[in-house]
Amino acid sequence: MAISACGTAYLAGLIGKYWFERYARLTVEIDVASEFRYREIPLSPQSAALFISQSGETADTLASLRYCKERGLKIGAIVNACESTIAREADAVFPILAGPEIGVASTKAFTCQLAVLAALAIGAARARGTVTEDELQALVRSLAEVPRVMGQVLNSIQPEIEFLSRELSKCRDVLYLGRGTSFPLAMEGALKLKEISYIHAEGYAAGELKHGPIALIDDNMPVIVIAPHDRFFDKTVSNMQEVAARGGRIILITDEKGAAASKLNTMHTLVLPAVDEIIAPMIFSLPIQLLAYHTALFMGTDVDQPRNLAKSVTVE
Repeated sequence: MAISACGTAYLAGLIGKYWFERYARLTVEIDVASEFRYREIPLSPQSAALFISQSGETADTLASLRYCKERGLKIGAIVNACESTIAREADAVFPILAGPEIGVASTKAFTCQLAVLAALAIGAARARGTVTEDELQALVRSLAEVPRVMGQVLNSIQPEIEFLSRELSKCRDVLYLGRGTSFPLAMEGALKLKEISYIHAEGYAAGELKHGPIALIDDNMPVIVIAPHDRFFDKTVSNMQEVAARGGRIILITDEKGAAASKLNTMHTLVLPAVDEIIAPMIFSLPIQLLAYHTALFMGTDVDQPRNLAKSVTVE
């Protein structure tokens, strides 16, 4: 299967890749739409391609869709605008039903894209027989818990977010780290921060820290680590120890088990509820979105209409 998208939608697709491969045992090729068709991937008519776009009019994504359609692939579209060009040209449409999103920087569309991707991955796993009935029911129950847990998080973290955002607003550079599905989430956090606050930020796979980014760390560099207590947690802690040893200011976003197990002095530890691994990206996306939003407010930038950006990019 191939997935292609741009910007935030591409990062949602990266998280979806983990889910499709883990639960449905489907190999996924993914690339940003502006590069996808130039790779000249050997595509088979027996394959499917999935395109993600909030507006459904994103020019590069639409061009990639047409490239795949010309080669006989079955086309799926994850869109918010079901009357859009991408939706009309797809064989199957999976609406995210996020409602109008006015701000340029995608927030609720991103979490809704993740919800649809998770549902598709679970559906594919069921169809392919790669999960047991008990595992399937557990995954579905986890998805059903998302609205409740999101409400709990939004009601509990606001004071901490405002404190951290005030500190971030004084910085010129911020580093985000994560492993597994938290790696694309780290890139999404960095994208949101630079989109609306204009602070330079980069998201990295935590294991890549020692292959270059560690040179940037000093006592002025906030390092935001997204680390639910999952199968990657212990390795992420070792990366945090490297940051701490070089004076980096760690902001750890984790859950109760992770906070108890990390045993590191941090600038701040933001504790979220413990959730199943498949819904963690949806829950952990909330604090990274709110950090970017409140940092931009403290800096006085236009949160809804950031400079140089447009809501729908309709030229290549």
